[in-house]
Amino acid sequence: MKSNVICMPKLGDEYSKEEILSLLKKKGSDTTLIDWFDRCIDFHQGTAAGLLIGIYMVDYALSLLDAKPGDRLYSVCETPKCAPDPLQVILHCTPGNNRLRVINTGRFAMTVNRPSDGDFAEGVRVKVDSAKLADTPVLEAWFANTSKFDRKTMKKQLVEDIINKGTGMLSWEKVRVKVTHKQKWKTGVCSSCGEPVPENLLENGLCPGCGSQKYYEKT
Repeated sequence: MKSNVICMPKLGDEYSKEEILSLLKKKGSDTTLIDWFDRCIDFHQGTAAGLLIGIYMVDYALSLLDAKPGDRLYSVCETPKCAPDPLQVILHCTPGNNRLRVINTGRFAMTVNRPSDGDFAEGVRVKVDSAKLADTPVLEAWFANTSKFDRKTMKKQLVEDIINKGTGMLSWEKVRVKVTHKQKWKTGVCSSCGEPVPENLLENGLCPGCGSQKYYEKT
């Protein structure tokens, strides 16, 4: 199974956004779905296969929940590659509004649920089902990340496979998602950088930025 969908730069053997929108129109896709592809590709700044699949995943999740983009929805994306973007563009679930969590499980899947005042929320988990890819060998090879997929010559066929499959490549299950309710917190001060942080995040007096999540050095 493909654990990390790679968003590659545009190559010669690749469909442009306009060509993808044309393929969707020829297939008879509705105007809403075509608009989602248009906006998501612009937001992502590329036509990566994982992005296109992610759009179908969000579309499928909405239909399963009988929801629409304007509804208040929450999501968990199990990969940081490509799939979080349709959740942001279509559902307006973002890390900033606390309605999108990205947890890198290595699986190409996402969960969408409505809000809940309880400890759990009922939702749907949508995933790419590798068992449903046998009749599209290029898509199957790409998803399995095998040498059978040639990035130089098969990217157009890959897009065609994705559009032809649509939601037919997906499976789903009902799930319960643990709800983390907003909690009161006190301000603490990091003993190294002196910056204020929530007290509960301090690690032996250090903020995560000076401790376990340090990612830069001063120059």
